[in-house]
Amino acid sequence: MTEEKREAQAQADREKKRVALTSVAAAVVLTGAKTTIGVLTGSLGILSEAAHSGLDLIAAIVTYFAVRFSGRPPDKEHTYGHGKIENLSAFFETVLLLVTCAWIIKESITRLFFQKHEVEANAWSFVVIALSLVIDYSRSRALMRVAKKHNSQALEADALHFSTDIWSSAVVLVGLVCVWLADRVGKPWLDQADSVAALGVAGIVVWVSIQLGKRTIDDLLDAVEPGLREEVARAAMAPGVLQVLETRVRRGGPDVFVEISVSFDRSLAFEKVHDITTQVEERVRKVLSRAQVVVHAEPVKGQDENLEAQVRLAASRQGLAVHSVRVSEKDGKQNLDLHLEVDRKLTVGEAHAQADALETDLHAAHPGLTRITVHLEPARAEVAHATGAPISEERVMTALQAASRECELRCQPHDVEVGNVDGELAVTCHCWIAPSAPITAAHSLTQQLEQRLRLRLPQLGRVVIHVEPDPRQAEKPKTKTEQ
Repeated sequence: MTEEKREAQAQADREKKRVALTSVAAAVVLTGAKTTIGVLTGSLGILSEAAHSGLDLIAAIVTYFAVRFSGRPPDKEHTYGHGKIENLSAFFETVLLLVTCAWIIKESITRLFFQKHEVEANAWSFVVIALSLVIDYSRSRALMRVAKKHNSQALEADALHFSTDIWSSAVVLVGLVCVWLADRVGKPWLDQADSVAALGVAGIVVWVSIQLGKRTIDDLLDAVEPGLREEVARAAMAPGVLQVLETRVRRGGPDVFVEISVSFDRSLAFEKVHDITTQVEERVRKVLSRAQVVVHAEPVKGQDENLEAQVRLAASRQGLAVHSVRVSEKDGKQNLDLHLEVDRKLTVGEAHAQADALETDLHAAHPGLTRITVHLEPARAEVAHATGAPISEERVMTALQAASRECELRCQPHDVEVGNVDGELAVTCHCWIAPSAPITAAHSLTQQLEQRLRLRLPQLGRVVIHVEPDPRQAEKPKTKTEQ
């Protein structure tokens, strides 16, 4: 993780902790005020609200500790981090809410049908409910804003609690108004409105708890919302990806872990595959901002893959290299010729065994091949050791100039280097030729030049001649008159 990302995550953790702590303070104020007024007035609606706020207080405390510890980085025991703490926190809050609802429903039924209870609807009862509405509204908005910003399920659960308090407080307020009107309009049955309001509160909380509980359990069981896997799979179809084979998504608190298997043309270079997988990761993060993406690349046969590419792949699987691969047809039969590079330290028998293994694989993959001819040659040494040369560069240059004068295509040798490489005399040089010369003529020139050079210097080992266009004969742009 980069320093910039670490700082951004630290800032997010601080913001989540701050809003969770203010929610704890708000829950303390509301629980205390509702309990006091509920006991003084005897209002079951207000007492049910006090119990609800008390559970909110416990939930807010749990939420605070959840967001405090969920941001910890992965360790040996928790390789996916500690984000699931937020999901457990939300599940705990759901259980507390349902327990509260069970008590409210029991008490409401008792007061409605078995035991009458006088309720005093005074000014303080209206004040505490009005205060609750204001605090619940401000807290729910603040919590939801931070929850959406940082994808925190614990804060979202807390925000839902405070938002349900708004509706439940409104229901209790209606019940208190009905009780206050009961004596003034001569309707005694309105006294029961407080208990009915408490049942309304319980109904609202049960409904919200079930929704929250379902989401929490889904996250704990690594379920994902419908359509998310398909959306991630569509995003993963970066240029170069042939097919998305499998997509797995799981949530852990604010983080999302994505595992994708995609297929690539097996002839692509490793660096190219790496670039494509990086694009896949970036495209998925545009769909899921806090996604941690793992891409598995599966090589498959490309639609345009020719036989030569398949031969090279077959050799590479055995740790071998081939070149000069040629396919020919005679009498309707396909024949394959190739040069196989083997370790120069091998014996003929060992090298032939490698060639046999490659031929067996190629016949199995391509039954239509009638004959496979493998030319064995020692691989070039990866690291050559150069020492001083027994002859001078001036002598080699003189021989090169004399040899070039005998060739059909004239050239100008330069940049001559002479050395003793792994016990043999090695010569490299550059040779200027006319820019308009055909490449076939240039290749013929290097062969002639090397042959004539070896006649003059029989002790030569490796010779490399690099041809390049003569800068002195570079074509000048034509003028309008010349055109």
